[in-house]
Amino acid sequence: MPRINLLPWREEQRKERKLALFVWLGFATIGAGLVTLVSYLWMNSMIDAQTARNERLQAEIRILDKQNEEINDLEAQKQRFISRMQVIDKLQRSRSEVVHVFDEIVKTMPDGTYLTAITQTGRRLKFEGVAQSSTRVSTFMRNISASQWLRDPELEVVEARKDSTLGNSFVLYANQIPLPGDDEDQQAPKKPRRTASAGGAQ
Repeated sequence: MPRINLLPWREEQRKERKLALFVWLGFATIGAGLVTLVSYLWMNSMIDAQTARNERLQAEIRILDKQNEEINDLEAQKQRFISRMQVIDKLQRSRSEVVHVFDEIVKTMPDGTYLTAITQTGRRLKFEGVAQSSTRVSTFMRNISASQWLRDPELEVVEARKDSTLGNSFVLYANQIPLPGDDEDQQAPKKPRRTASAGGAQ
């Protein structure tokens, strides 16, 4: 005799399927939560590691900045020392240079000429003096042109003094020749040349 199942098996089957669905949803939710948690922890660890690297880099940059400042300070000190050495070297050379220039002035002055004042501005020399005649002033200028320490003579004025026995007073300019290696060839502005007065030539 056939056996007939009168129980609501379809209803039971639906319940089982619902239960299985809920179980799978639960597993999926838990899995998603675990994946999210792991991802969050991994991202946080990466952020922390990058933050640590950034802080280390910032510390190294600060150290390099401090070293650069020290290098710049050393460079500035080096430049100051070089400048001082150049000044000292220039002063050492100028000491002998002054002696040579004054010796050269004595050699270039012709007889019958004497100086009343010498003024120097940079490498520009101004001679004020008295000569027996304007010819001796011309000789003085030619001697300056041929000098090893002086050059470019320029006559500003030569004129007869009131007392003719004293000769002619004159003012002329010349440039000092710099020493080899001396780049500073400072010159005062040149004075316009003036012609001798009518009574100057004798």
